[in-house]
Amino acid sequence: MDAIRDALDRAGPDDAGPADTATGEKDGVFVVTHADEDSAVLRDVDSGQVHALSSNPGVDEGEVVEGVVAPDPPMNVSWQLIEVHESRYVPVEESEERPTRQSLDLADDQAVGELTRTDRAGDGELHVITVPEGETDEAVADVLADDDAARSRAARLGVNRVEIRSAPGVVVVRYMP
Repeated sequence: MDAIRDALDRAGPDDAGPADTATGEKDGVFVVTHADEDSAVLRDVDSGQVHALSSNPGVDEGEVVEGVVAPDPPMNVSWQLIEVHESRYVPVEESEERPTRQSLDLADDQAVGELTRTDRAGDGELHVITVPEGETDEAVADVLADDDAARSRAARLGVNRVEIRSAPGVVVVRYMP
Protein backbone atom coordinates (compact mmCIF):
# COMPACT_ATOMS: atom_id res chain seq x y z
CA MET A 1 0.00 0.00 0.00
CA ASP A 2 2.87 2.39 0.78
CA ALA A 3 4.34 1.80 -2.70
CA ILE A 4 1.06 2.82 -4.32
CA ARG A 5 0.79 5.90 -2.11
CA ASP A 6 4.42 6.84 -2.93
CA ALA A 7 3.81 6.42 -6.68
CA LEU A 8 0.74 8.62 -6.50
CA ASP A 9 2.68 11.24 -4.55
CA ARG A 10 5.38 11.29 -7.26
CA ALA A 11 2.87 11.65 -10.11
CA GLY A 12 3.37 14.89 -11.98
CA PRO A 13 0.67 17.30 -13.12
CA ASP A 14 0.75 15.86 -16.66
CA ASP A 15 0.22 12.29 -15.50
CA ALA A 16 -3.23 10.87 -16.11
CA GLY A 17 -5.08 10.77 -12.83
CA PRO A 18 -8.60 10.22 -11.65
CA ALA A 19 -9.34 13.75 -10.61
CA ASP A 20 -8.48 17.43 -10.50
CA THR A 21 -8.68 17.80 -6.71
CA ALA A 22 -7.76 15.91 -3.55
CA THR A 23 -11.46 15.08 -3.06
CA GLY A 24 -11.51 13.40 -6.46
CA GLU A 25 -13.67 16.01 -8.17
CA LYS A 26 -13.05 16.63 -11.85
CA ASP A 27 -14.21 19.73 -13.69
CA GLY A 28 -14.63 19.27 -17.44
CA VAL A 29 -16.72 18.99 -20.55
CA PHE A 30 -18.39 15.62 -21.03
CA VAL A 31 -20.47 13.89 -23.70
CA VAL A 32 -23.31 11.72 -22.43
CA THR A 33 -22.69 8.47 -24.33
CA HIS A 34 -25.43 6.45 -22.61
CA ALA A 35 -28.35 7.33 -20.39
CA ASP A 36 -31.31 5.53 -18.94
CA GLU A 37 -33.53 6.31 -15.98
CA ASP A 38 -31.12 4.75 -13.45
CA SER A 39 -27.64 5.68 -14.67
CA ALA A 40 -25.59 7.47 -17.29
CA VAL A 41 -22.11 7.32 -18.81
CA LEU A 42 -20.09 10.45 -19.48
CA ARG A 43 -16.87 10.72 -21.49
CA ASP A 44 -14.45 13.60 -20.93
CA VAL A 45 -13.98 15.28 -24.33
CA ASP A 46 -10.35 16.19 -23.60
CA SER A 47 -8.94 13.11 -21.86
CA GLY A 48 -11.34 10.44 -23.11
CA GLN A 49 -11.81 9.20 -19.53
CA VAL A 50 -15.16 7.46 -19.04
CA HIS A 51 -17.25 8.16 -15.94
CA ALA A 52 -20.04 5.69 -15.12
CA LEU A 53 -22.59 7.58 -13.02
CA SER A 54 -24.27 5.69 -10.18
CA SER A 55 -27.52 7.54 -10.93
CA ASN A 56 -28.90 9.69 -13.69
CA PRO A 57 -29.25 13.32 -12.59
CA GLY A 58 -31.45 14.10 -15.59
CA VAL A 59 -29.03 13.94 -18.53
CA ASP A 60 -29.86 12.46 -21.92
CA GLU A 61 -27.72 10.64 -24.45
CA GLY A 62 -26.19 13.08 -26.90
CA GLU A 63 -25.94 15.99 -24.46
CA VAL A 64 -22.74 17.89 -23.86
CA VAL A 65 -22.39 18.76 -20.18
CA GLU A 66 -19.92 21.24 -18.72
CA GLY A 67 -19.70 20.44 -15.04
CA VAL A 68 -18.06 18.64 -12.16
CA VAL A 69 -18.01 14.90 -11.45
CA ALA A 70 -16.93 13.31 -8.17
CA PRO A 71 -16.29 9.69 -7.25
CA ASP A 72 -18.81 7.79 -5.13
CA PRO A 73 -17.29 6.83 -1.78
CA PRO A 74 -16.08 4.52 -0.41
CA MET A 75 -14.82 2.55 -3.46
CA ASN A 76 -14.58 5.47 -5.92
CA VAL A 77 -15.47 3.25 -8.89
CA SER A 78 -18.64 5.06 -9.91
CA TRP A 79 -19.23 8.78 -10.19
CA GLN A 80 -21.82 11.46 -9.54
CA LEU A 81 -22.44 14.60 -11.56
CA ILE A 82 -22.39 17.09 -8.68
CA GLU A 83 -22.47 20.38 -10.58
CA VAL A 84 -23.68 21.45 -14.02
CA HIS A 85 -22.40 24.74 -15.45
CA GLU A 86 -24.04 24.28 -18.85
CA SER A 87 -25.81 21.53 -20.74
CA ARG A 88 -26.82 21.37 -24.39
CA TYR A 89 -27.83 18.80 -26.95
CA VAL A 90 -25.52 18.66 -29.98
CA PRO A 91 -27.33 17.20 -33.00
CA VAL A 92 -25.33 15.29 -35.62
CA GLU A 93 -27.38 15.36 -38.82
CA GLU A 94 -27.09 14.81 -42.53
CA SER A 95 -28.10 17.78 -44.68
CA GLU A 96 -29.65 17.54 -48.12
CA GLU A 97 -27.65 20.62 -49.15
CA ARG A 98 -24.56 20.16 -51.28
CA PRO A 99 -21.11 21.11 -50.00
CA THR A 100 -20.15 24.74 -50.52
CA ARG A 101 -17.92 25.82 -53.40
CA GLN A 102 -15.08 26.36 -50.88
CA SER A 103 -15.40 22.74 -49.68
CA LEU A 104 -15.51 21.36 -53.21
CA ASP A 105 -12.43 23.41 -54.16
CA LEU A 106 -10.56 21.99 -51.16
CA ALA A 107 -11.60 18.46 -52.18
CA ASP A 108 -10.33 19.05 -55.72
CA ASP A 109 -6.86 19.75 -54.31
CA GLN A 110 -6.55 16.55 -52.28
CA ALA A 111 -6.19 12.86 -53.02
CA VAL A 112 -8.83 10.25 -52.24
CA GLY A 113 -8.66 9.29 -48.58
CA GLU A 114 -7.33 12.64 -47.37
CA LEU A 115 -8.89 15.01 -44.89
CA THR A 116 -8.49 18.78 -44.76
CA ARG A 117 -9.51 20.79 -41.70
CA THR A 118 -10.24 24.47 -42.15
CA ASP A 119 -11.91 27.21 -40.13
CA ARG A 120 -15.43 28.19 -41.07
CA ALA A 121 -16.34 31.78 -41.79
CA GLY A 122 -17.39 32.75 -38.27
CA ASP A 123 -17.19 30.07 -35.60
CA GLY A 124 -16.53 26.40 -36.13
CA GLU A 125 -14.58 24.17 -38.43
CA LEU A 126 -14.99 22.19 -41.65
CA HIS A 127 -13.59 18.73 -42.31
CA VAL A 128 -13.42 17.95 -46.02
CA ILE A 129 -12.91 14.25 -46.71
CA THR A 130 -12.37 12.77 -50.17
CA VAL A 131 -13.60 9.22 -50.73
CA PRO A 132 -14.09 6.99 -53.76
CA GLU A 133 -17.22 8.24 -55.54
CA GLY A 134 -19.02 4.91 -55.12
CA GLU A 135 -18.45 4.96 -51.35
CA THR A 136 -19.81 8.41 -50.52
CA ASP A 137 -23.04 7.17 -48.93
CA GLU A 138 -21.14 4.61 -46.85
CA ALA A 139 -18.71 7.31 -45.66
CA VAL A 140 -21.61 9.55 -44.62
CA ALA A 141 -23.17 6.62 -42.75
CA ASP A 142 -19.84 6.02 -40.94
CA VAL A 143 -19.71 9.64 -39.76
CA LEU A 144 -23.34 9.48 -38.59
CA ALA A 145 -22.69 6.18 -36.78
CA ASP A 146 -19.77 7.71 -34.85
CA ASP A 147 -21.85 10.57 -33.48
CA ASP A 148 -20.08 10.52 -30.09
CA ALA A 149 -16.78 11.44 -31.78
CA ALA A 150 -18.49 14.24 -33.70
CA ARG A 151 -20.12 15.54 -30.50
CA SER A 152 -16.80 15.42 -28.65
CA ARG A 153 -15.09 17.50 -31.34
CA ALA A 154 -18.05 19.92 -31.37
CA ALA A 155 -17.73 20.28 -27.60
CA ARG A 156 -13.98 20.94 -27.84
CA LEU A 157 -14.64 23.57 -30.52
CA GLY A 158 -17.44 25.14 -28.47
CA VAL A 159 -20.06 24.73 -31.21
CA ASN A 160 -23.65 23.50 -31.00
CA ARG A 161 -24.31 21.33 -34.03
CA VAL A 162 -22.71 19.04 -36.57
CA GLU A 163 -23.95 18.92 -40.14
CA ILE A 164 -22.80 16.46 -42.80
CA ARG A 165 -23.00 17.42 -46.48
CA SER A 166 -21.90 15.30 -49.40
CA ALA A 167 -21.40 15.12 -53.13
CA PRO A 168 -20.00 12.19 -55.11
CA GLY A 169 -16.50 11.58 -53.72
CA VAL A 170 -16.72 14.32 -51.06
CA VAL A 171 -17.96 14.29 -47.45
CA VAL A 172 -17.94 17.56 -45.49
CA VAL A 173 -18.45 17.57 -41.73
CA ARG A 174 -19.43 21.06 -40.60
CA TYR A 175 -19.01 22.00 -36.93
CA MET A 176 -21.24 25.04 -36.48
CA PRO A 177 -22.56 27.41 -33.79
